[in-house]
Amino acid sequence: MAARVVIFFKTMQAARCPTDELSLTNCAVVSEKDLQSGQHVTVKTTPNHKFVFTVKTHHTVAPGSIAFSLPQRKWAGLSIGQEVEVSNYNFDKSKQCIGTMTIEIDFLQKKSTDSSPYDSDKMAAEFIQQFNNQAFSVTQQLVFSFCDKLFGLMVKDIEAMDASILRGEPASGKKQKIDSGLMVGNSQVIFEKAESSSLTLVGKAKTKESRQTIINPEWNFEKMGIGGLDKEFSDIFRRAFASRVFPPDIVEQMGCKHVKGILLFGPPGCGKTLMARQIGKMLNAREPKVVNGPEILNKYVGESEANIRKLFADAEDEQKRLGANSGLHIIIFDELDAICKQRGTGASSTGVHDTVVNQLLSKIDGVEQLNNILVIGMTNRPDLIDDALMRPGRFEVKMEISLPDEKGRVQILTIHTNKMRSFNLLAPDVDIKELAAETKNYSGAELEGLVRAAQSTAMNRHIKATSTVEVDMERAEKLQVTRDDFKGSLNNDIKPAFGTNQEDYSSYIMNGIIKWGDPVTHVLDDGELLVQQTKNSDRTPLVTVLLEGPPHSGKTALAAKISEDSQFPFIKICSPDKMIGYSEISKCQAIKKFFDDAYKSQLSCVVVDDIERLLDYVPIGPRFSNLVLQALLVLLKKAPPKGRKLLIIGTTSRKDVLQEMEMLDAFSTTIHIPNISTGEQLVDALELLGSFSNKERASIAQQLKGKRVWIGIKKLLVLIEMSLQMDPDYRVSKFLSLLRDEGALNEGDQIRI
Repeated sequence: MAARVVIFFKTMQAARCPTDELSLTNCAVVSEKDLQSGQHVTVKTTPNHKFVFTVKTHHTVAPGSIAFSLPQRKWAGLSIGQEVEVSNYNFDKSKQCIGTMTIEIDFLQKKSTDSSPYDSDKMAAEFIQQFNNQAFSVTQQLVFSFCDKLFGLMVKDIEAMDASILRGEPASGKKQKIDSGLMVGNSQVIFEKAESSSLTLVGKAKTKESRQTIINPEWNFEKMGIGGLDKEFSDIFRRAFASRVFPPDIVEQMGCKHVKGILLFGPPGCGKTLMARQIGKMLNAREPKVVNGPEILNKYVGESEANIRKLFADAEDEQKRLGANSGLHIIIFDELDAICKQRGTGASSTGVHDTVVNQLLSKIDGVEQLNNILVIGMTNRPDLIDDALMRPGRFEVKMEISLPDEKGRVQILTIHTNKMRSFNLLAPDVDIKELAAETKNYSGAELEGLVRAAQSTAMNRHIKATSTVEVDMERAEKLQVTRDDFKGSLNNDIKPAFGTNQEDYSSYIMNGIIKWGDPVTHVLDDGELLVQQTKNSDRTPLVTVLLEGPPHSGKTALAAKISEDSQFPFIKICSPDKMIGYSEISKCQAIKKFFDDAYKSQLSCVVVDDIERLLDYVPIGPRFSNLVLQALLVLLKKAPPKGRKLLIIGTTSRKDVLQEMEMLDAFSTTIHIPNISTGEQLVDALELLGSFSNKERASIAQQLKGKRVWIGIKKLLVLIEMSLQMDPDYRVSKFLSLLRDEGALNEGDQIRI
């Protein structure tokens, strides 16, 4: 309770303030016969309405009268000649000193408005000096003169000063709202523009303590459900929020403008939308407005543009009202490419997309630019977005949200298994680091799907297979998600969209690699060297190799084996069998997509199989697709983005054709894959395959002794399997007969090519 000692009580008559100068003092004016200057009084206008004023004496005021300015009379609801009860008021300085006072300000008269900026810091300093030791109350109205301009003020909010500060001790952090308080020398005053005011304020918008809390002190990645994006968040904070943490006056002195737009792009499921939503929680800002791109579009003329204007309306109103003191407004556009395509590319005659882009451009950084907005756009296709949106001042910060690395995958899997772990539903044999190592090129969404698949596998074990679906409650209480559940989901349920398709290349090496001689070993050794070069060399982020040799020599199988042994996160085989019936343009787009996907991974391997078939080459004519040839020539020489490495393995049976097309120069190196050329190599291959008995192999070796052969390993496998269908007594003779028929065995000991 404030200590109030009544030493004066009198009924007085309200009067008009005698001079304009006295009106600016914000004091009630009395005769020196009634009160002394600097005293504080309570003016009771009705039984339930009391107002606190500080008084000043003047010789022109008659005894028994108390004079008020027009703003004071409006605030207290007084009329000239009205009788009021006036009593003395003493402030309890331990509880009623003003710590922070927020004041709404506007020009007193509309005709005196101007566009000059007014420094709210200097204004506050002059206000405190002018009204020191005066009483102020919430909703109080007064007139203030600054820089020869008159301003109308209204007190919006008063916080009491911390008693610890008054005692010379560190602040306790407690804040107490009060209705009336006494202005002292170390009070703080915050000016805010009145609604619809054209006044421009510059300077500190908040006190030091409240400025620093633009970043929520309690946020952390794990609680927000974000993993693997530490670097991206750090870069966004540096570019977009560092200027917002600094005091506005320093930012103003530097001539620095805040970043207004961030574009997040990357593969689907990598956390773009999640990241954008969490930025709002990271800041002590109002809830962001989230809008999907297609929701903006409307079939009625002008409605799509109106939807854009509505998104920015609140920010515009607040900036007009508060100027530099305006809070941050966050607008999030998901699927931005749906509404911001390159202008002039739409087939529609209405040009709706173009006008929407124009409206968005003008709102973010037009003639009447806003400085209190942050627009976050998200897309999987940044190449579709209009160039004007991408310049500095609009979507200035462009951040790629790529596939998480191993450390990021550990964070994501930990986040999605935390709840299970806390309730002891995660078996001890589940190793998050092991799972992270095995989920190369998995996006965040795919990792979450992997956890869900493992959970459903575990729950399925406890469902009784009866005529009705029932849960075995006794066993369900012991439910745990095990390592085997994750392994099963990894192998069967969730496959990475940008990873390695095991089925893709395992079909090429289903019979294994038959090391029938040194040539095969040399090819695999050279392939390993190229893999290590791709991994370790910073000078050659792009390594290209061509495996060339006669048909059926096993080129594709060796390429698949080299790529599999590389253990790269991204391995894809670009094969003609996936492009049957494609037009030239479609084929070029499909090949380009293979490479675009490869660029999204840290380490990638692309096998371009059977190049002459991709080129539609035929010897009659000769004819080939020049469009596909030019696309391949460009892609084979195009270096991957910074920080990414790519190994390209091509295969061909027509080296001479590629030489004529000047395509051999596009490869870093060429490796020749020979056919089996001696009887000893053929017998070694038979032994490795284990298809014939020892006696049969000895008989074949005897027949081939000193002979020269010429056959590819793939063709050899076909002949062996055909021979094995015969009666055991005739298998050897049938096999040798097939070799002769194929022209692989020359009785004259000459190599047949």
